[in-house]
Amino acid sequence: MQSKGAIKFLAIVLAIVCVYQLSFTLVTKIIESNAKEATGQDPKAYQAYIDSISGEPAYNLGVKNYTFQECKEREMNLGLDLKGGMNVTLEVSVIDLIKSMANNSPDPTFNKALADAQSLQKNSQKDFVTLFGEAFEKTDPNAKLAAIFSTIDLQDRISFNSTNNDVIKIIKEESDAAISRSFNILRTRIDKFGVTQPNIQQLGSGKILVELPGVKEPERVRKLLQGTAKLEFWETWENKDVFDYLNSVNENLKNANKKDSMLSSLVGDTTSLALDSSKLTTDSTVTAAADTSKPALLDQIKSDSSTSASDTSAKSFAQFAKENPLFAVLSPAIFQNQQGQSEYQKGPVIGYSLVKDTAKVNAIFNSESIKAILPKNMKFLWGVKPPSKESKAFELIAIKTSGRDNLSPLDGGAISDARQDFGQFNGKPEISMRMNPEGAQTWRRLTAENIGKSIAIVLDESVYSFPTVQGEIAGGSSSITGNFEINEAKDLANILKAGKLPAPAKIVEEAIVGPSLGKKLSAQV
Repeated sequence: MQSKGAIKFLAIVLAIVCVYQLSFTLVTKIIESNAKEATGQDPKAYQAYIDSISGEPAYNLGVKNYTFQECKEREMNLGLDLKGGMNVTLEVSVIDLIKSMANNSPDPTFNKALADAQSLQKNSQKDFVTLFGEAFEKTDPNAKLAAIFSTIDLQDRISFNSTNNDVIKIIKEESDAAISRSFNILRTRIDKFGVTQPNIQQLGSGKILVELPGVKEPERVRKLLQGTAKLEFWETWENKDVFDYLNSVNENLKNANKKDSMLSSLVGDTTSLALDSSKLTTDSTVTAAADTSKPALLDQIKSDSSTSASDTSAKSFAQFAKENPLFAVLSPAIFQNQQGQSEYQKGPVIGYSLVKDTAKVNAIFNSESIKAILPKNMKFLWGVKPPSKESKAFELIAIKTSGRDNLSPLDGGAISDARQDFGQFNGKPEISMRMNPEGAQTWRRLTAENIGKSIAIVLDESVYSFPTVQGEIAGGSSSITGNFEINEAKDLANILKAGKLPAPAKIVEEAIVGPSLGKKLSAQV
């Protein structure tokens, strides 16, 4: 009898756990169904609606209130069999990488070894670099790889006296780094694409598997996955020089027709951002940039934001949003000093937004009437992730573009090498970066003109870092320091080397998968 009671108890507990887990899926499906009905099946409107409610409470269990995003993270993973979608295998061309490292050497032994390695790879489990090394030795046992790979870019790692094994080891390191770099770039792009529960994994031999459940735009996915990584270095605006423009935008929105449907959608359904700047960490030191030209205005915004955050009344915030349409979705980068006065945060960060409000901020600044207020050489880009683990807000960085062609003064092609290193005096993780001769000249001019200011490092229109220039940098070699963890420094070094990838990952296999298992189950039911 006791054993039966224990079995019943375990069955009841298991049932409760299953219902608990499945309840998140039920909640998200109901919300998504209502969203589709409310947006008339319009994909863009649907995605905008989902983004707007991602941080809103959606499921109250009494002991905890879950947001829609938290429910999505806990829902059952349906996968391709149940949901359908797209299955893609991409391949990073290791042979192109090796050719690039050797500056496309015409050496006959080198090129025959590459061709032989390609043939051997069809029936071998070994990686391409190993097969290349073996083919090179077999083609000419007396030939030296160092004579081919001792280029300017690799001169500090490969000397003429390096053995073939030493060179193969370095090629393998570069190959692994290139594949890892492509993997991380693809993962970031997929996260931005908004696919629920994607699966991305490395398969070996330079191949990467990507499964995207529920995708209905395969052509868009192909462009997203195969696009070349775009690494750029941009000059930035100082926060204190941008605030006047933000205030003008805010006033313009405030005075606009309240019945305008676009404006209503921009300011509706938001929560305020009363952010404590002291809890936010950025690449540059957050210090006071005293500018008292508009202390009353700054104090008013800070006061209104704090009031709306502490007051749970929707009416109170609605009034604030009505008076400050921009600042309701973008909290200005201001803070209170020891005297209780509001000051501008130093650096290029002009404000902070919750993820659900970023689309609204983008819509504001993409409006033609708002663009007319801003300088032609000013644009705004989001940080790739919140500045700290505790923060849920994204930074908006002011980028200074060229008035002529809007091209960045320096791009990823100028980087010859970048790697994680340790500071000579403090032993802290940092990034060592070296540029080619042409890039070194531009870098010298860029750093000389921006001492004390930030240079933004941008990949695929997202800001990964914005270090402050300490002085003119000649020679092309420089270090990026900050409060980096080792893995953060490695990731940034990989990002900097993204511009060195000779070709993007290419799709070698693709399948559009229907919800076959889901249909079978439905038919059986």
